This record gives sequence, structure tokens and C-alpha cells, in this order.
Amino acid sequence: MNKAYKFRIYPDAEQTTIIEKTFGCVRFVYNIFLNQRIEKYCNEKESIGYTKQQNQLPELKKELIWLKEVDSTSLQMSLRNLDRAFQNFFRDKSIGFPKFKSKRNNKKSYTSNYVNGNIEVKKNKVRLPKLGFVKASVHRYVEGKVINATINKNCSGKYFVSIITEFETEVYQESENKIGIDLGIIHFAVLSTGEKIDNPKYLSNTLKKLIKAQQKLSRKDKGSNNRNRQRIKVAKIHEKIACQREYFLHSQSKRLVDENQVICLEDLSIKNMMKSSLKTGTTLAQKIADVSWYKFYSQLEYKANWQNKKILKINRWY
Repeated sequence: MNKAYKFRIYPDAEQTTIIEKTFGCVRFVYNIFLNQRIEKYCNEKESIGYTKQQNQLPELKKELIWLKEVDSTSLQMSLRNLDRAFQNFFRDKSIGFPKFKSKRNNKKSYTSNYVNGNIEVKKNKVRLPKLGFVKASVHRYVEGKVINATINKNCSGKYFVSIITEFETEVYQESENKIGIDLGIIHFAVLSTGEKIDNPKYLSNTLKKLIKAQQKLSRKDKGSNNRNRQRIKVAKIHEKIACQREYFLHSQSKRLVDENQVICLEDLSIKNMMKSSLKTGTTLAQKIADVSWYKFYSQLEYKANWQNKKILKINRWY
């Protein structure tokens, strides 16, 4: 099984330059090969796949020497991401056709594969390809075999690394406990034991502050330093809400999985509920987004999978 570990990293000036250069290179590779796929189909009505484009990458690196300055596996992963975007589109057209990546996007990332010990986690630093050891806030022990590392920069300008490992599941002692969970808005969850978990309402409680910050942002001149500073302030508010929500969901999902062998939940059509709310102009969509039912479902499922426990989704009309 796979597990992800996310740590904040603090690159120095030289490492930051390499990271930013890699962001640019993976974006360039993604866009140039996306354009190739589009032109190939428009001109010849033929498609071109990952393998053929991967074989073209060495020639492109010979033509554009600056592509050799970054980790080669990050460029290959960019092609993988492009191919995955097309596969997702062909599987479900509602996802949308793959789009070109913009330089103006404030959220950036790239992935490097583990090769010959090039990714390593120590007490307060992480070794990454082309960067060497980078200062990091390592708050958890990393177990298992490292597969890859994704370096990303969020909207407020902070850098993070997400390390994926492969590990063998531990043998957990089975519990006889079974529980039913009814998710809601007023109470985040009501358990079959009678326990009620309050909705922390992180977005609702910070909404006035967020709206005020967004209004200030809208009044700033586009392209100005003042606008960029205000944009970062707005991003930090969003980041704080997301971190609070993430901690709450992780702590609740871990507790429920640890304590129970079988967890039953109502199979809610969250996507349809959001769409219906947006059409009618109610605030339900915002409230559903704030409680993050879908993310809670996801966390329960993978944590239960780790411990060989069961998640049962019950038909909402049952």
C-alpha cells in the first residue's frame, strides 16, 4: 500500500532558483507536447501516445540545453500527467479537455521519481534530486520504500514536499465495534452511539474577514506590488481555513477507524447536492464545501483500508 507524507521545506536562494526553474521546465514540456497532440489530431486525425512522446524527449533536451539543468524524471512525470489528463478526459468528457498550463498560476508543482537514493528524509532535512539536502519541518517518521516526491508551492508562496512511500500493512487486532454515521450541516456527524460531533464551521467563522480581504484585493491595480501583497494575504486566510479543516478531518477519521471494525455511512450524492444548491441560489453548497463530506469519506476509506476494516455506504433512500 502507499502512504503520503507532507512536510514544509525551506529552500535557500540557490535551491529556490532550481525549484522555480523546474516549475517552468515541466510546464513547458507539458504545453509543447499537449500542442503536439492537438496539431497531430487536427492535421492528420491521428492520436499520439505517451511512449512516442517520451522517446522524443531526449531529442528535445539536445535542442534546448536548459532542460538538462533540471531533474530528468520531473520532465518524464510531466508527460505522464499529460497522458493521464487525456485518459481521464476520454473516460469522462465532463472532466474537460486538457488545458495549457499558465505561468500566472500561483500554485505550482513537479514530481521527481526515486532513483539510487536521490530522495531521503532525515531529522530536519530532506534530500531531493538536483537540490541536495533542503531544510524541512519533518514532524513524522517516514516508513516504507520511497517511490517519489512532489515539490509544490502554494498561493501564499510556501514550499512543501509530499513523499509517497510503499509499505506493508500492519496486522491490527480486530474490533467488535460497529458504528453508523449520519453526516449533516448543524452537526458534522451524529453517531449511532448517540455522540454528536459539532461542525467547526471554519469557513463560516472566517467569512467576514475573508470577504473584507477580497474586497481590498479587488480595489488594487492589476500587476501592482500592492495587489500581489494583498493576494498573499487572501491566500493565507484560505490556507489557514484549509489547514484547520484538514486537521479536524484527519483526527476524527483516525479516531473512528481506530475504534470500529465496521463503519456505515449514508451514500450521499454530494456533487448533485452542490449543483442543485447553486441552481437555486441557496447557501447549502457553501456549507457542504465547508464540512467537506467528500474528503471525510475519502479519509475514512483509505485509513480503513490500511487496517483491513470495512466502510459500508448505505443507500440514502433505504
